[in-house]
Amino acid sequence: MVSADFSVHPGAVFAEAIGNDRLDLLTDYPFTRLATLLAGVTPRANTAPVLLSVGEPQHPPPALIDEALRANTAGWGKYPPVGATPEFRAAAGDWLTRRYALPAGLFEPERSLLPVSGTREALFMLALLAVPPRKAGRQPAVLMPNPFYAPYEGAAVLAGAEPVFLSGTRETGFLPDLDALTPELLERTALFYLCTPANPQGAAASAAYLAKAIGLARQYGFVLAVDECYAEIYLDTAPVGALQVAAGLPQGDNPWANILVFHSLSKRSSAAGLRSGFVAGDPLLIGRFSRLRSYANAGMPLPVVAASTALWRDEEHVEENRRLYRAKFAAAEAELQGRYGYYRPDGGFFLWLEVGDGEEAARRLWAEGGIRVLPGAYLSRNNPGEPNPGERFIRVALVQDAETVGQACAAIVRILG
Repeated sequence: MVSADFSVHPGAVFAEAIGNDRLDLLTDYPFTRLATLLAGVTPRANTAPVLLSVGEPQHPPPALIDEALRANTAGWGKYPPVGATPEFRAAAGDWLTRRYALPAGLFEPERSLLPVSGTREALFMLALLAVPPRKAGRQPAVLMPNPFYAPYEGAAVLAGAEPVFLSGTRETGFLPDLDALTPELLERTALFYLCTPANPQGAAASAAYLAKAIGLARQYGFVLAVDECYAEIYLDTAPVGALQVAAGLPQGDNPWANILVFHSLSKRSSAAGLRSGFVAGDPLLIGRFSRLRSYANAGMPLPVVAASTALWRDEEHVEENRRLYRAKFAAAEAELQGRYGYYRPDGGFFLWLEVGDGEEAARRLWAEGGIRVLPGAYLSRNNPGEPNPGERFIRVALVQDAETVGQACAAIVRILG
């Protein structure tokens, strides 16, 4: 009999033998990096912390969530189907048609919509669906804005693709410059993540911009994944959507060819803990996505599906949500008064403030004011020959009430000067 010797930690034994080493190509997640940056930094005594780093809405969730959950408790005992329920798909499809003025009957939720357990997992899982081993005989590329939502990069790397970071600066309208994409890059592109309104800058793509992106996806044969999770939080004009633009383009047998859009209740309904959203678009891609998810995902519990259905059918709570965010931006504007390059974003609930050194500003704000913000460099990457588009910025999430937001912005001005 041979006895095992565990005097060496098992992790050390197995580290070189097993594991996906692509994971080592990623940096720590942005909020892990923030915790490391602020470790050992203690705010001044009697300073109440104000957390403006995470985009987690603090508005009370709509009461109809609890009502729907209580009315559907029998669903807790059932395995959730991948496609949720016909009622969910109809409610979400009807909302898409209303919100984006789609021609009646053009969008078919039974073929073109898939419920997901929050859009983060769906955006990540999409790369497993969209990225082939080779594209145009080379390593596939996954395009994404820079700054970006971290799961885009993680998905690209773990799918074996090259993440390509397209800088969105003030000069480009805070969106990737589509005219700068070369045919050589586009030929090997498998997937393009585009966020509109953008996180963190809040810039919304125009109809012309989206039409160009759709045209490139179809010309070069890649998936255009449009993350529209902030589309229901806007100050002035409702942002245009990718399906809305596609509906106005010349129609073939598949009006949504190459397009997938992602929507969530986390921001629209202040229900981040519900983990509920959907992906919609190209029915060929939706069918394959459903097949993939049948292997990899447990689906939304049926009581959650019922609550989500009720939320997609209701607009009153969304209008109230927008009113509260508009009050917060008004409070922020009154204190910032154009400092740090402040501008009114098209959508979302972030301030993208240019402060010189994002990490140093984040440390000072935490130490001197108990205000927790995210350095912009934690949302962006360096490109050769270009400045990091996030290193001079901080992202401030306006998730607290308007009074707290105003006080925090006044403190930012006082501390950073």
